[in-house]
Parts: sequence; C-alpha cells; structure tokens
Amino acid sequence: AAAAALGLLPLGKTQSPDSLLDIAARKVAEKWPFQRVEERFERIPEPVQRRIVYWSFPRSEREICMYSSFNTGAEDPAITPGGATAG
Repeated sequence: AAAAALGLLPLGKTQSPDSLLDIAARKVAEKWPFQRVEERFERIPEPVQRRIVYWSFPRSEREICMYSSFNTGAEDPAITPGGATAG
C-alpha cells in the first residue's frame, strides 16, 4: 500500500514476494541444466520439476533470439546446403 501511495506501483496493484519454491527453482535453473538435476536426484516432486523447467527458459528477448537461432551447418564443409552429407 505504501509503494502504491508513493507512485511506485499502479493503484490497485500490489506486489507479492516470490515463493520459496520459485526462489529455489530459479537458483537451481541458473546453475544446472534440468537433465543434470534429473540424473542426480532420484525423486523430485512434480511442482518442483515444473518450476525448475519454467525458470530454465530464457527471460529476455535477446536470450530467446540467441537460443532460438540454430546453426545450419554452412560452416561445415562436409554438409551441403541441401542437408545431405558429402561423401
């Protein structure tokens, strides 16, 4: 309420802190690929898995573009533009 009164948030909008589950899942996703988490721990509750997967995806547009671009193999001389391998 105080933040809204100061003009930091629109009226009627309040911000709640992240849950402990989200904070922990975000920290795990920042440090380890989900596959490594699955391999290391025998049982992971489904809600925890979902939050780790959620936080594993990039957030910024720049990161999304970087991860969504793919290598066409044009640098590899063994691969022809049609996708078939030479030889």
